[in-house]
Amino acid sequence: MSDSYSTILRDHFEHPRNVGALNTPDAIGFAENPASGATLSLHLAIKDGVIDRARFQAQGCAATIASGSVLTEWMVGKTPIQAYKIARADIEVALGGLPPTRKHAADLAVDAVHNALGKLARQT
Repeated sequence: MSDSYSTILRDHFEHPRNVGALNTPDAIGFAENPASGATLSLHLAIKDGVIDRARFQAQGCAATIASGSVLTEWMVGKTPIQAYKIARADIEVALGGLPPTRKHAADLAVDAVHNALGKLARQT
């Protein structure tokens, strides 16, 4: 693992939170980075208008896994509208920064959110 990773990123990579899938998700999002081959899928359960549970599955570098982990922690308790507004910079700050060659990991997390919530909006 790169020495340029923050302690927060290392912790989320070594001990990822909310890994897996939900049996009956209200929304599923997927994002892929064709250049690196990294993927991130996101499962959301929504209850009473807020995200009640969030799970992720990722394949890729340490930054991709850490981005999925920190994203799912951040989303719980937010409305879908609040979650849709998350930006790459929010993920980067939550992880204590990302090296320039790993910023795509935050983009992947944001793209998965937009994919999941975009599909949810079209269903309602």
